[in-house]
Amino acid sequence: MAESWLYPTVLLCIYGFFCNLRPSEPFLTAFLIGPDKNLTETQVQSEVYPLWTYSYLVLLFPVFLATDYLRYKPVIIVQATSIIVTYVLLVKAQGVLAMQILEFFFGVSTATEIAYYSYIYSVVEPDRYQRVTGFCRSITLLGSAVGYFIGQLMVSVAKVPYMYLFIFTLVSCCVAFLAAWFLPMPSKSLFFHRKESAPQDEAAAALPADGDGELIEESEESECKVQITLVELPMKKKKTCCAKFREVLRILWVDFVQCYSNRTLLAWSVWWALSTCGLFQVINYAQVLWEKNRPSQEFEIYNGYVETISTLIGALAAFAVGFVKVSWAVWGELALCVFSVLMAVAVYLMVKVMNIWVCYSSYVIFRAAYMLLITIATYQIATNLSMSRYALVFGVNTFIALVLQTLLTVIVVDQAGLNLDIFTQFLIYASYFAVIAVIFLIAAVYKWATRSRPGVAEVQTESAESDTNSAGGGGSLSKHSKDVSVA
Repeated sequence: MAESWLYPTVLLCIYGFFCNLRPSEPFLTAFLIGPDKNLTETQVQSEVYPLWTYSYLVLLFPVFLATDYLRYKPVIIVQATSIIVTYVLLVKAQGVLAMQILEFFFGVSTATEIAYYSYIYSVVEPDRYQRVTGFCRSITLLGSAVGYFIGQLMVSVAKVPYMYLFIFTLVSCCVAFLAAWFLPMPSKSLFFHRKESAPQDEAAAALPADGDGELIEESEESECKVQITLVELPMKKKKTCCAKFREVLRILWVDFVQCYSNRTLLAWSVWWALSTCGLFQVINYAQVLWEKNRPSQEFEIYNGYVETISTLIGALAAFAVGFVKVSWAVWGELALCVFSVLMAVAVYLMVKVMNIWVCYSSYVIFRAAYMLLITIATYQIATNLSMSRYALVFGVNTFIALVLQTLLTVIVVDQAGLNLDIFTQFLIYASYFAVIAVIFLIAAVYKWATRSRPGVAEVQTESAESDTNSAGGGGSLSKHSKDVSVA
C-alpha cells in the first residue's frame, strides 16, 4: 500500500528537483548581452523577453484542458521536452529570432507546469494529498535554490564561463526528461476521466474532517467556505469526446460562478491575480535592472546568491505563516494592504537608490513578502474547495494575471508600445503595487464599516472565530514552483 503512493511521489520529486536545478537562470541576461549571444539590452528587454508572456497567455487555457484530457504524464513529458529545446537553443542558436523562438518554448514549459502539480492527485489517495503536496512543492524550491547557489559558485569561485552553466542546466533537464518516462500513467483525472467516487474523495481531501469524519458543511458558518455541490461533478456514463468536452465546460462554468460569488474567495483571488502579474514583471526584468546598476562585463555579479537567498527566505516565510494564528477573515484585507505597500516600497527602492546591494536586498524582501502572502491566499482559497475547484480557481487567477501582464508588457515594455527604459518601468511597477495597496485599504475600511452595522457584527465574529481555528497548517499548501519565477 505504501508503495502505491511512494513510487510516483519519489519519481515526481526527482523530476521536479532536476527540472528546477538551473544554475544558469540568474545569469540569463548577462549571457544574452555578453560575447556569446551579443544582443543589446534593448533587444533582450523589448524583443525577446515579452515573447514568454504572450506565449504563456495563449497556451494556458488549452494546456489546462489538454493536461486533464491526456492525464498529466504526456504533458509532463512535453514540459521536459520544451525545456530541453529551450536550453539547446540557448547553447547553439544565435540572433534575436532564435531567442524569440526559445522564449516561446519556455512559455510552453511554464504553461505545462500545471501537469506537474496536478499529476500527483491522480495517483495517490486523498488522505495523502497534503503530505505529497508539501513534498512536490518543497522539492522545486530546493532544486531552484541549489541550482542558483551552484551557478554562483561556478561563476565566482571556479570562474567558469556562462556557457557551461547552460550546458549544466541542459544536462539536468535531460535527467528530468528521463525520470518523466518512468512515471505511472494515471487512470483518472479531475474532469475528463473521473471515477464515480472521485467527487466524494476530493471533498474529503478539501474539507477539514471533524471528530466523526463528517464531510458535510453546516450552513454558512464561515464566510470563506464555498458549498460543494457533489451532484454536479460526476461524469455520466460513456460519452463522445465532444459531449464530454461540453460537459466539462459546463461544470467549469458552474463552479466558476459558485466560487467567485463568494466574497472572501473573490478578495483573495483579486490580490492573487494582481500581485502575480506584478511579480512576473519584476522577476522577468530584474536582471536587466541589475545589469544597469552593475554591468556584468565590468564587475563580478552575485545574482545567484541573491536568487538563492530570496528563494530560501521566501520558503521559510511560507512555512512560518502556517504557525501564525491570525483571524484572516478580520485582518485579511489589511494584511494584503500592508504587504502590498511593503512590496511597492521594495520595488521603488530597487530603482531609486542606485546601489546594487540595496537593489538586491529590496528584491529579496519583495519576493519574501509575495511568497508569504501567496501562501496565505492559497490556504484561504483551497481549504474549503474540492481539488477540481481549486485547480479551476488557480487557473483563472493565473490567466487573469497573464492578461494584465500582457497589457503591461505591450504598453510599457514592447516596441509596439511605449518601450520605456528599465528605470521608468520599475517606477510604474512600484506604482502598480501602491494601487493594489489602496484597493485593499478601501476594502478593509468597507469591511470594518460593514461589521459595525447592527446584526452584522455577530455573524462576522462567528466567522472570524471559525477562520482562526483553521488558520494553522497553511504552509504546506504554498504555491510554488519557482514562486512563479521566470527566466
